[in-house]
Amino acid sequence: MSETVESLRHKIDSAAELGSVVRTMKALAASSIAQYERAVASLDEYYRAVELGLVACLRSREAARVLGSGNLCAVVFGSDQGLAGQFNEVLADFVASKLEGESSEKHVLVIGERMQGYLEAYGMVRSFAVPNSISAITKATGRILAALEADGAGRVYVFHNRPEPGSVYEPVMQRLLPLDAAWQAGLAKKRWPTGNLPEVIGEGTLKALISEYLFISLFRACAESLASENAARLNSMRRAEKNIDELLEVLNQDFHHLRQTGIDEELFDVIAGYELLAGKATAIL
Repeated sequence: MSETVESLRHKIDSAAELGSVVRTMKALAASSIAQYERAVASLDEYYRAVELGLVACLRSREAARVLGSGNLCAVVFGSDQGLAGQFNEVLADFVASKLEGESSEKHVLVIGERMQGYLEAYGMVRSFAVPNSISAITKATGRILAALEADGAGRVYVFHNRPEPGSVYEPVMQRLLPLDAAWQAGLAKKRWPTGNLPEVIGEGTLKALISEYLFISLFRACAESLASENAARLNSMRRAEKNIDELLEVLNQDFHHLRQTGIDEELFDVIAGYELLAGKATAIL
């Protein structure tokens, strides 16, 4: 069916409106990336303080003493919203490749409704909503820690997408529990920043510091996942904006061509009518 000037005008208006929505979403994604990247950077000093506390504890006792055996728990950070390309699919394949060889019972904590369907075959799945702000990350992290404790977690693995300049993001895995022996040895060798050697007071200090370590690690993973999700969405919006601009260019060309064709046809009709009238007037004379 041939296009009309009005139908082309409607398509141009619709494409322009969609372009406005895409530009808005692109701006929101860009601002969100900066917000979550600042949150990750702000953890550095806090983590440094917790790390120094662990250094003091590891010099006097073994961290493994406060850690018992338990279930394998996987914490997977996905997304609730779409328009982020293969964000969930890439991470789900990565999780599957890492859990495939595990024969023990698995407890999977999924953050993000869209990720849940990909992991239901890998164990007991519990889902949580994706935080939509920095303060919400704190609350979500607290709920995840409570769930890990309730599940009797002994081995804890965290999976998430991390921002990567060359490829927008990459899936990564971190083992939180049990604490890596090499990591513990590295901490124990760190020099204390002052000449006054620390003294550990209280039997629960090490356990409290490990809880803080888990909190920071989960908070960082969540913030990096959200930054990656928005980077993926920003990338998708850039492609969509490019496609819309190209479509608008084609539609505008077709519109102007069709409009010019209509004007030319009207001019030909006027000229033909004029020549017909002029011929009749000459015949009468």
